[in-house]
Amino acid sequence: MNATEIVLPGLVEPAGLQVRSRELEAPGAGQVVLRMEASGVSFAEQQMRRGKYYDQPSFPFVPGYDVVGTVVAVGPDVEASWIGRRAAAVTKTGGWASHLLMDAADLVPVADGLDLAAVETVVVNGITAWQMLHRVARVRAGGTIVVLGANGGVGTTLVQLARHAGITVIGTASPRHHEHVRALGATPVDYRDPQMYDRIRELAPDGVDAVFDHVGGEALTQSWSLLRGGGTLVSYGSAATKDDEGNSQLPVLKLFARLAAWNYAPNGRGAHFYNFWAGRRLSPRAFRAKLSEDLTQVLGLLADGVIEPQIAATFPLSRAAEALTLAESRTVTGKVVLLADAP
Repeated sequence: MNATEIVLPGLVEPAGLQVRSRELEAPGAGQVVLRMEASGVSFAEQQMRRGKYYDQPSFPFVPGYDVVGTVVAVGPDVEASWIGRRAAAVTKTGGWASHLLMDAADLVPVADGLDLAAVETVVVNGITAWQMLHRVARVRAGGTIVVLGANGGVGTTLVQLARHAGITVIGTASPRHHEHVRALGATPVDYRDPQMYDRIRELAPDGVDAVFDHVGGEALTQSWSLLRGGGTLVSYGSAATKDDEGNSQLPVLKLFARLAAWNYAPNGRGAHFYNFWAGRRLSPRAFRAKLSEDLTQVLGLLADGVIEPQIAATFPLSRAAEALTLAESRTVTGKVVLLADAP
């Protein structure tokens, strides 16, 4: 079968994305062909376009960090019952394609009846939020956390998971998003306010149990200062350095060094960098089991109405350039979703 793919050819503006069609080889042992029905535009693709994602592949390549779709073919050693079933997967790259050849072991079943665009909003975002909150920070009911970028894809999911767990949330966002952040259950603070951290201290004078920071940069010290004794800083990005010139790995390595110094200092607080892919290379089976368990938990909450999908906009795959432009505009709440083109 033929696959239509969106290709990132190099350091280009969103309009420079290319469309190509190629023949997809038959699935090998342990593989399936997944027909894409929804994929997402995440911050990772925005960094990759600039050549700033920590370990991105060499240009050209097909972006797309996660995907939801239907299995249409299976290879040897894969149960035929997979054909026609809906599934989600985290791909890191390759999701912006009409059909994907992938390992069956990476698929997580998706229950019938769930809207696939809604599911797409909580695949990588939901796993990330769930693991940061419950596996890394381990915040308990009654605690207080700060979510930077509470209007984003991860941020909106994290706010909802925390509120469901009985946790108070302070969320930063631009004023245009404050009403929405408040509706999700968080107290909004203007991220452009020069006194933002002072405003947060007024809301939590005794400190907070965790700060979830995707910004990085020099302001990370301020996030660290918000913690009470026993609190945890979870860093999961470096948005502040996305436009910096030079080596794309250097800002991340500096971030690692700073967090390590804080984490091992005898101050009763913890500092961690959340790496979605930690453990995959050394223990792929355990990594997949944990990913499947956590995504299943999140999908259950989505099905129960606990999590309200935050879809900023939808575009057909062929209009990926427009979708990426909108995602980079910093004007949206939630996640921009790509859908399969009409046949």
